Amino acid sequence: MKIINMDTLNEKQINQSAQMLTDELPLGWAAFGEAIDEIKERLVPQNTLLAAVENGEVLGWCGILPSYEGKVFELHPLVVVKHMQRKGIGTMLVKALEDAARSRGGITMWLGADDDKPDGETSLANVDLYDNLPKHIKEFDPGTHQTAFYLKMGFKVVGVMPDANGIGRPDIYLAKRL
Repeated sequence: MKIINMDTLNEKQINQSAQMLTDELPLGWAAFGEAIDEIKERLVPQNTLLAAVENGEVLGWCGILPSYEGKVFELHPLVVVKHMQRKGIGTMLVKALEDAARSRGGITMWLGADDDKPDGETSLANVDLYDNLPKHIKEFDPGTHQTAFYLKMGFKVVGVMPDANGIGRPDIYLAKRL
């Protein structure tokens, strides 16, 4: 498997990448056209999009978007095809993005993780976060949410936007010093 820049992917591989968004992250990209638009919007020189490719098949991909004059990079998105999840592909992609951000002068990487499943997945879901938010963050339990992956990668919870996705459905902000 190789980690390559997505600007070298052919049309079939770009379509695989878009389909992966709709299959694995349908709350963000419910339709294939939305996913294609996301890739085209992000596939510009100031961003870095990387794909994990094996035998011509895209197994996962991710990107970083610069801000704060290139000192801070947002990780957006990260997706791995279902049958290859939990095999280290996401870890390899994030590490490659961290290296790319460092090489561009980045000192911080951050991301937002929606906690917007109807029943919630973290200890912050379906809780009144306006009631003692620091306590809720200190006692944060990721449960089965993707934030568990990011915590293992060294990210820390640095903030929460209560009710960002509806009442009891926050957005969780994580960051990491590079």
